[in-house]
Amino acid sequence: MSINKINVDLAERQYDIFVGGGVLSGASDKILPLLKRKRIAIIADENAYKFHGDKLISSLESQGVEIKTIITKSGEGTKSFSSFENVIEELLEFGIERSDIIIAFGGGVVGDLTGFVAGVVNRGVDFVQIPTTLLSQVDSSVGGKTAINARAGKNLVGIFWQPKLVLADTSVLDTLDRRDIMAGFAEIFKIGLILYPQFFDYVEENAAKILDENGQARQYAIEKSIEAKAKVVAEDEREAGVRALLNLGHTFGHAIEAAVNYDETKWRHGEAVACGIAMAARYSKRIGALAADKCERIENFIRDCGYRYLIKGDKTFDANAMLKVMSHDKKNSGGKINLVLLKDIGNAYVHKNADVADLLEFLKEECS
Repeated sequence: MSINKINVDLAERQYDIFVGGGVLSGASDKILPLLKRKRIAIIADENAYKFHGDKLISSLESQGVEIKTIITKSGEGTKSFSSFENVIEELLEFGIERSDIIIAFGGGVVGDLTGFVAGVVNRGVDFVQIPTTLLSQVDSSVGGKTAINARAGKNLVGIFWQPKLVLADTSVLDTLDRRDIMAGFAEIFKIGLILYPQFFDYVEENAAKILDENGQARQYAIEKSIEAKAKVVAEDEREAGVRALLNLGHTFGHAIEAAVNYDETKWRHGEAVACGIAMAARYSKRIGALAADKCERIENFIRDCGYRYLIKGDKTFDANAMLKVMSHDKKNSGGKINLVLLKDIGNAYVHKNADVADLLEFLKEECS
């Protein structure tokens, strides 16, 4: 498969995303021009490092680069204050300077953590994203949203800090299991539901190929998702307008994740988002925004792909607890809950000041 370049146009802070098989082997060619000195820090997820670390390390060491590697545990627990502190201290001990580069190597968790660390250590150090999961390649590595979690909820402590470069090697996806691929696919079909109905038609028709084959259909879906997100980020970097639509399914999804204490053996982030999208579609139908046949099409698609699209009958979930988590969502304003909902396939909107009593009733029906 070819390697293609997508630009995120943020004026003086624009950067390139390289997508395709074999990107990792030539990482040094893209990273070296960014270095002021041949010294670099890598913050790596343990699984990504185990499977793919040699390629990255050898590519850089062959050019005489001194490397400090910090290995983090896999899973959402790494996006914590304690991990943040440990990584900061190791970087400072290494002698990280403002002119240096930090690499995030792994999935969305290590990317979010690394971006936040890079944005605050020495009041800001440049960083490079090397996402190794489908979810991080199509979503979290693009756009500069960085964060760690707090007791009150996910991603509540963070900053906007854009990377200098993103290297998305599609060949590394061969080492992922099906649940990992499905977690990423949720963020792909989400793009179609939000803005591009023809793209949703494509992923609906080619879902099996995208999920089961690391071939042209998957790479096309990855590239189109990245291009769409890059366009949205260029238009609304700090989520004051259209970028908020990218959170379709996330408010409900985060409440699902919180209910299982972010245990990824029970619910991966993308799985929760997929179910959250189904819930958002049902709530859109409930308030009269989305036609019943469109809601049914979305539900059937999510179900047929193999996701859970209902939480009914699962005693894990409590409507009041879910509502409490949703009340801490970053899209909220003035103490009111805002939701990303659907008017049609390819037409999302921010539903402001949701009727809390009605939303609670809806959650009770979903949990019953």
